[in-house]
Amino acid sequence: MSASSPLFRFVQVELPWPLGPPDGRYLVRAPEAPDAAPTHVIVFATLGAPERRRRVARRGPRPADPEPPPTPVATGRATVIDAGHPLEDVAAAQAWLEAAGEDDLAAGLAILNRALHAFRLASADPYLQPVGRAQTIAARVGFGAGEQVADGLWSDARDLPAPDDRRPRRGGRRTMLAPQARLAAALGARQPPLACEELTLRARLDLDHDRPREAALQLLVALDAAIAELSADPHAAALAQRLTQLRELRADAGAAAQAALGGPLTDQQAAVVATGVGRIEAALRARTAETG
Repeated sequence: MSASSPLFRFVQVELPWPLGPPDGRYLVRAPEAPDAAPTHVIVFATLGAPERRRRVARRGPRPADPEPPPTPVATGRATVIDAGHPLEDVAAAQAWLEAAGEDDLAAGLAILNRALHAFRLASADPYLQPVGRAQTIAARVGFGAGEQVADGLWSDARDLPAPDDRRPRRGGRRTMLAPQARLAAALGARQPPLACEELTLRARLDLDHDRPREAALQLLVALDAAIAELSADPHAAALAQRLTQLRELRADAGAAAQAALGGPLTDQQAAVVATGVGRIEAALRARTAETG
């Protein structure tokens, strides 16, 4: 790398599955500036699993191994390069790297998830989903020259510790057992899941990934489902105040959804969507507290 080569910061993650898009480099531009210079470059790579040995064919059935070894799998790597803000020199790059951490990783994951969402639509594959920090098996931040970073190399980088190493668990055993208890109740048909729970998760996903129009449309159907299902819930009386809040939100949520059909939302409409998703989530938490 020559002294005059521009340096670019990057975040890189590895996931325990291929990410979906074909391996290669992809340019990312701001949604509102399709003719502008790229803001980022994403490099997708599939890291191949070791090939399993072929077993010699035998006559007749062969009993299964009592504990077969795990099947090797391919993993996916994504490198998100900040192409819009090159670093001035090595000193500036080192200063950035020393301070870089989870916020930088989160920003990179947001760009990555935008690409995965685009590929989900392009491939019409409903099973492709965004990735989160907890799913990564490796995460690093670093910097290097353009071609160097695009080829999976770097001048300097730092691995970020896994989520469980970064912060202690909060809430103790009771918090950890709550989802387990609900899972057992759902699988045992004692507490069937509500449609509004899934619909609200979808709205939250759109909201968290900067898709306010989709979130507005999703909120409206989630809200209607929540009002109907929680009103019929055995604990509806304890949820009366929550239900009143949801009903009061219905008109504004409908207006936001109608506006979303025609284009971007205003700041006020986006705030309605965020409030609405939060209120349904709060109502569902209250229901869980009542049902135990």
